[in-house]
Amino acid sequence: MSNTSKQSGSLRRYVLTRIALAVPMVLILLILVFVMMRVAPGDPISASQGGKLNATELAARRHAAGFDAPLYQQFWDYLKSVVTLNFGTTFSDRRSVRDIIIENGGATLTLTAGALVFATVIGIPVGLLAGRYRDRPVDVIARLASTISYAAPVFVTAPLLTLAFGSTSGQASPLTQLNVPTQTHILILDAALDGDWGAVNDILQHLLLPSIALGLLIVGVFIRMIRINLIQSLQGDYIEAARARGVKERHVVARHGFRNALVPVITVLGLQVAMLLGGAVLTEKYFNWPGIGRQLIDYINQRDYVAVQGIVTVFALVVVVISLLIDFVNALIDPRVRY
Repeated sequence: MSNTSKQSGSLRRYVLTRIALAVPMVLILLILVFVMMRVAPGDPISASQGGKLNATELAARRHAAGFDAPLYQQFWDYLKSVVTLNFGTTFSDRRSVRDIIIENGGATLTLTAGALVFATVIGIPVGLLAGRYRDRPVDVIARLASTISYAAPVFVTAPLLTLAFGSTSGQASPLTQLNVPTQTHILILDAALDGDWGAVNDILQHLLLPSIALGLLIVGVFIRMIRINLIQSLQGDYIEAARARGVKERHVVARHGFRNALVPVITVLGLQVAMLLGGAVLTEKYFNWPGIGRQLIDYINQRDYVAVQGIVTVFALVVVVISLLIDFVNALIDPRVRY
């Protein structure tokens, strides 16, 4: 058997192993979501109708919704809903949870992508400068900025950004109701496909500050990881060999150091996406961005745990899938990963 065939078979086994390991992780996540939704006393019907219905009517409503069934039966129904992607209907506004996720998921995806672009555009160059000029003023400033960025929560950075730039970036007023044909449920893409560039500009203006506020959560991680890994890479024997051959320092950093410094960032990208999705909840609520996170807070306030359960489950599944994809990419590009 050739080396190529052996490598292909090993990679296939690695992929299958990672998928198999993800199954119990998903199951644990589903159990946690289910339990958290039922730790608090009461249910959506009792919370919304408790003062309007007598005990008999309330019991009938709870029975019809299945809230008086044994927990194991409720959990089994929950698992079936996850497998079929049919998360039921909300109690507060009688909407399909799946429709809510489809209609509002595009806005959350847009915000998360914008935050990731911001973190990448700022974090990687600053990290390279800090690593290249170690212990110099640019490095000290970069380390301080990364620490502040990592420590500052969204509910602190969002108001500060609004106070500083809100009046010039369109954040002083909520996003206008745009008459854009829905094709992909990604508003900016739908506006571009429709050729409505005024709407695209409006969306970008309202996307700017939320993306920065959310991206600040992980830009510090990017700066620190790029800096540390570049410093380690530049101390390698192959770097010294390149310098001995007369390769210019900027080429050494760009061709050898940067490539090796970037791999660990890709490795932890799944965790950073999870942080972005978590931060998107508060970001969307503060900036009135029409994503799933804003809907989630509204449903939490209404004790509508059918909606909360479905949305949190989708968030968890998205994080698991992205983590798996990043593991596969990392196995292909990093020779240190053994499979």
